[in-house]
Amino acid sequence: MPLVVGLLASAAAARAETGAPAVHWGALAYPDQSPTVALTGNFNRFTEFNGEGRRFNNIRETMGFNFASISWTEHWRHWEHWSTNLTVGAGPTGNQPTGYLQNEFIHDTVWGIPKVPIGRLREETDFMIDGSLTRWIDLGAWRNGLFAGGGVSTGSLYHEGFARAGFRRAPLGSWILPPSWEQAIPVFGWLKGFHLSAMVRYGRLYSGAAFREVSPESYLAQGSISWGIYDPADGSPFFEIEIGATIDSGLFADFKGNALEERFWTAAVRIRRFTFETWNDQLNRQDYGPTYGFAISYDFSSTLPASLQWR
Repeated sequence: MPLVVGLLASAAAARAETGAPAVHWGALAYPDQSPTVALTGNFNRFTEFNGEGRRFNNIRETMGFNFASISWTEHWRHWEHWSTNLTVGAGPTGNQPTGYLQNEFIHDTVWGIPKVPIGRLREETDFMIDGSLTRWIDLGAWRNGLFAGGGVSTGSLYHEGFARAGFRRAPLGSWILPPSWEQAIPVFGWLKGFHLSAMVRYGRLYSGAAFREVSPESYLAQGSISWGIYDPADGSPFFEIEIGATIDSGLFADFKGNALEERFWTAAVRIRRFTFETWNDQLNRQDYGPTYGFAISYDFSSTLPASLQWR
């Protein structure tokens, strides 16, 4: 293990703060623990109908959001334990590629179940802008473990002001592994790779051009467990697999204006600077509304020249 860590010590961890609308589709939405400049392709599907033709709510369009975004997180040296994030994204909204993946691949090829009906399609160019401020707290060797902060999301989809608090990558394996076990049986050292994260988030919501009816507020809770190989200097991952679950009181409202609760699972793989993550509403067992999405990102912060590193 020391050899692996040594070989990878120059690698930056791949990560990017999640912006609209993926935070309400089930994507991992924790703030970045370290400086990041990431390019992301983010794809989310809003399904007007389910496989039986039942309508989700008063929104009369199926939407496939295809955002290319850049996300910049800075941990400021002059303001220790504070970080800021700015994420900007835009792209064409249409049926593909999420329509093919949902109907042709997942429903037809993989599961052999009825395809989801498609009525009117939203075909526009949509955009989002997210900004946040986060205060971090160290707990001994667990750097940037606890966090609290807030921010705003705006754009053509909806508008939101939010506050959030939680903890990121608590060293679960190190807490439960007695030092004597690792010394006696070195193979138990792999348990130190397990980490736990959780967050609660409150959002005040306002409608936008795409979503003309939204719930007035959102209460969201998210938790995840991960295993990986981490940089001993700052705790960032060289390699990591993370699985999580989210319950959201709802971005969307039903026909009577009541919030529609959503539940999602998510899974992410990080290898050096690259991250692949996908999320799905299968925990709801309903397959309409905000149904699924995925993202591919590349963090190039470590390749920037010193003149462009603001911290």
